[in-house]
Amino acid sequence: MRLTIKAVLAAVLSLCAAPALAQDQTTSPALIPEGPTPYTSLQRPARPAAPRPAAPRPNPAAATATATPAAPIGVVAALPVTASGARLGPAETLPPAELEAFVDGVVRSAMARDHIAGVTVSVVQNGQVVLKKGYGFASLAPARKVDPDATLFRIGSISKTFTWIALMKEIEAGRIRKDAPVNLYLPEQLQIRDQGFRTPVRIVNLMDHSPGFEDRALGHLFERNFARERSMAEYLRQERPRRVRAPGEVASYSNYGAALAGQAVSYVSGKPYERLIEESILLPAGMRNTSFREPHEPKAGIAGAIPDRLASQISQGYRWTPSGFEARPFEYIGHIAPAGSASSTAADMARYMQLLLNGGAIDGATIYGPGAAQAFRTPLRKTPAGINGWRHGFVDYSLQGGARGFGHDGGTLSFHSNMVVIPHLRLGVFVSTNTDTGGDLAHGLADQVVGQFYAPPQVYPRPGSEALKDRARDFEGYFVGTRRAYRGLESIVGLVTTGMTVKVDNRGRLVTSGFNGARTWVPDGDLAEGRFVSTSGANRLAFSMSGGRVQSFQTSDGGQTFERAGFWKNPSPAMTLAILTGVAAAATLAGIFLRNRREFRETPVQSRASLIQNIQAALWLTMLILFGLWLSRTGDIANVMYGWPGPLLFIASACALVAAALTLATLLLLPAIWRGGRRVDSWTPLRKLAFSVTVLLYSAFAVVLWFWGVLSPWSG
Repeated sequence: MRLTIKAVLAAVLSLCAAPALAQDQTTSPALIPEGPTPYTSLQRPARPAAPRPAAPRPNPAAATATATPAAPIGVVAALPVTASGARLGPAETLPPAELEAFVDGVVRSAMARDHIAGVTVSVVQNGQVVLKKGYGFASLAPARKVDPDATLFRIGSISKTFTWIALMKEIEAGRIRKDAPVNLYLPEQLQIRDQGFRTPVRIVNLMDHSPGFEDRALGHLFERNFARERSMAEYLRQERPRRVRAPGEVASYSNYGAALAGQAVSYVSGKPYERLIEESILLPAGMRNTSFREPHEPKAGIAGAIPDRLASQISQGYRWTPSGFEARPFEYIGHIAPAGSASSTAADMARYMQLLLNGGAIDGATIYGPGAAQAFRTPLRKTPAGINGWRHGFVDYSLQGGARGFGHDGGTLSFHSNMVVIPHLRLGVFVSTNTDTGGDLAHGLADQVVGQFYAPPQVYPRPGSEALKDRARDFEGYFVGTRRAYRGLESIVGLVTTGMTVKVDNRGRLVTSGFNGARTWVPDGDLAEGRFVSTSGANRLAFSMSGGRVQSFQTSDGGQTFERAGFWKNPSPAMTLAILTGVAAAATLAGIFLRNRREFRETPVQSRASLIQNIQAALWLTMLILFGLWLSRTGDIANVMYGWPGPLLFIASACALVAAALTLATLLLLPAIWRGGRRVDSWTPLRKLAFSVTVLLYSAFAVVLWFWGVLSPWSG
């Protein structure tokens, strides 16, 4: 079930898009090499840093790459090594030929291994474009190669960085105050309700993702049918999330919070968000192939469509299946545009990275001032070493060799992108893929480039610690992430996808296992400080200790905090109870036909209790079967996103609710069952015991389902 759900919810928690069902399109094996099972990622998951590969040799004859500029590449000589063991010192620049050879090897290897149809890449340094290249196909039917100057990729949550720039421009102008409540800059119908919290959500809470909202996405974050599209104001009003903690307590990634920031800027400026971004950022920066608009027919209340010249150049999105690439329809995200609707080219993103590295200026145009430039280079709150934080909306990246940068990554159902700029290296890296399996490449390329050229080599795997084995109980347990829905049916998904089991193995290594598989870690410094580093990469964990015992931890990703969870939220007991309930329900129904005549003797109370339990058994079995059928359809995340919750899950939840209510009735009848009547007119002791055990089992299962949000069919 874990693998099925993993394939299901892979793209949800970051942002962006909504395709409509389209005809399946597959490629010829001649176009894209075969490879292993694809990977599907959640938005902004924590990812292991891959060990640094040797620089591959270029292949100038490769037909699937389009480079700009086109320069002949020969065999590249190895670079000298610095005293630290790194290939280059911080003041040295990347040799274009060797950089291209390295990126070619990483990208083509990932495309073959992970089945990626198309990739676009740009690298800038010292105000120059060092590499700008397209790989593979933007469309397979008809065939259209990726052009780094013309092909638009959906860049997902990188869109948020434009929102933060627009917000900082308003702060610089004095029209918005960073420490002021957000409600001062929103129309009344969109203002955040108290919901029991005295502290108001401030602008700065949106910028460091600490407004305290739960995170919901299924059924509304993406749209595939343009007829269902809403205006941003309507979306924000109708999809207002629940507040689950006081603002400023915990950083937990929020698409809704970013959209509120965009709405605030739009409200203060008096301009539609899309036009504001075009006039204040895109056009002055010369980014003429970037747009927050989407291709569609005119519709009242919806931003105008993207120009035809750009619409025709948008890359198709793909999903990898055993039979080949399946084309996905366009992903509509305009209803939450500030959080993720942008599309751009590698060339335009190269200009954008130059703008960020140059403090907000490019080609004589100043997009934002020194105050904003300093803010984007300053973390809002201190994070443990190796843990990503927030720089006024931008992600504060921790990279190999101790390098730090800022930027953002983003994902839609089909596209995965990442942009990182490293000021002290004067370097920026952008990459985007158009297939749902491209997450590893997109999230890892910048770190690999930095590691290959600017970080000293590391020896892997790192050894374990005997001291950790002695303190295993302090760290072990089950933890749940804060970036999830806290109630209702969607909480099922959050508890599964953010859950993490922490163990210590006999080699003195910490082992975390969850939605993204298992990883191993070793102490990074004094064990009392609670810092760990991956045994095979640069990723880190930072544990928060209380009384010598771990209460929570953060991953390198920094998008959420994992908090220690109780027994009822652990999926292992829930799965065990589900299996036992299914067996008990089947046995109850089978007993109708298998009992002998003597066992049919019963009192009126026992007769009614038997009828109730038979109905319960039918309901529990129906619930489990329908839930299994729902799981069988989750191989494609689009089925979950667009069809949430769907009739199968809704009916399953309704059956569980009725069965749980009947369980309360059987609990009340339990004493009368045992009193029975005369021996000849009552159940045998064995049947009374079986009935009682079943009641207790159903009760425990109902309690677990309550904590998991299953008993609320209306919440879908």
